[in-house]
Amino acid sequence: MNVEKLMADLERRHPGESEYLQAVREVLESIEEVYNQHPEFEKAKIVERIVEPDRIFTFRVTWVDDKGEVQTNLGYRVQFNSAIGPYKGGLRFHKAVNPSMLKFLGFEQTFKNALTTLPMGGAKGGSDFDPVGKSDAEIMRFCQAFMLELWRNIGVDTDVPAGDVGVGGREIGFLNGMYQKLARQYHTGVLTGKGMNWGGSILRPEATGYGALYFVQHMLHLAGKDIKGATIALSGFGNVAWGAAKKATELGAKVIAISGPDGVIYNPNGMNEEKINYMLELRASNRNIVAPFAEKFPDATFTPGKKAWSIKCDIALPCAFQNELNGDDAAELLKNGTWCCAEVSNMGCTPEAIHAFQKAGILFAPGKAVNAGGVATSGLEMTQNCMHLSWSGKEVDERLHTIMASIHEACVTYGKQADGYVNYVKGANIAGFMKVAQAMLEQGIY
Repeated sequence: MNVEKLMADLERRHPGESEYLQAVREVLESIEEVYNQHPEFEKAKIVERIVEPDRIFTFRVTWVDDKGEVQTNLGYRVQFNSAIGPYKGGLRFHKAVNPSMLKFLGFEQTFKNALTTLPMGGAKGGSDFDPVGKSDAEIMRFCQAFMLELWRNIGVDTDVPAGDVGVGGREIGFLNGMYQKLARQYHTGVLTGKGMNWGGSILRPEATGYGALYFVQHMLHLAGKDIKGATIALSGFGNVAWGAAKKATELGAKVIAISGPDGVIYNPNGMNEEKINYMLELRASNRNIVAPFAEKFPDATFTPGKKAWSIKCDIALPCAFQNELNGDDAAELLKNGTWCCAEVSNMGCTPEAIHAFQKAGILFAPGKAVNAGGVATSGLEMTQNCMHLSWSGKEVDERLHTIMASIHEACVTYGKQADGYVNYVKGANIAGFMKVAQAMLEQGIY
């Protein structure tokens, strides 16, 4: 395998798709040495096949707003790879959504799902619909129109979407209601992230953040460190950041920063139950601003236009969007003594930031390993739905613990260097790739 030649070919076929090309390059550079030790992979052209999605659905979504005006958005579903199971991945509603973003997310999802040890392929979807400022009725009408176009291409053993940025329990409910009407069958397993009264799993809302902190715990333990008493800066204030803040606080860490598009909250006294619950109120308001947090809690201060990475902390956890932590942010964190960064968002750090962290020798782990607890618990939800039963919170949490420990172990197995430093990026990429590649090889050329 020649990475530069492959990337040149890919850039020619997909010009300008920066997020997608960035994600592919990271994986190819990580796996190059191992891949070239397997001539059977080269003969079957595994890399050339694995970097391209199986198929992409693009469709128009037309809906009517509260003023009675007709609105049109674009909808997508990228079914990337089903070598180890049905397509599985979230739906993202955000004004920046485009094919490049969804292809990068679907590509990442393929290896993330492989890391969970559960039988799930990779997919992603969404729309450039912006939920900010929309009423519940508008969001419902959009979700119904979106599902009207998508429903024939998903199914319990075909493709199982979930939530992502802009798609929470409310949206999953609206989407599922329309699916049931169209399919005329009750399939509890066609979407995950459902409400507890109709097939949802205990701990699914918290799972991405919880799993991330379990992974961080394993990282720290291996490095001889303890999370108790550590200061943490989080980006975002939505479902993922909420789960991370909740579990970090429970484990004895102090979450001293959260952020939004409008700026950063400095929270020197850490989180308590009231503050953590208020994060959900902020997200549900559909205003997409974090400033009201400081208005409600006098011990917190708001600084407009700043990121969470401007706050001095021990551990940085990007929880919002791709490439949200850049090289300059990494330099600021390192200058302030940060000794651990774990991506809870997908591809939360730019390549420059990752290189800076690795060069400095601090603990760093990528999103496909750190945030896999979310899709893992979605997989557990699918299992419960197929069995027509519901596990207790204790059972789900124990399984999540086991999965995150397994992912960490796989990363260490493939990522530990001769000097003892664990390259979690390399470890996660190789572990996920080897499972998918072997499955593709065994199933022939198709």
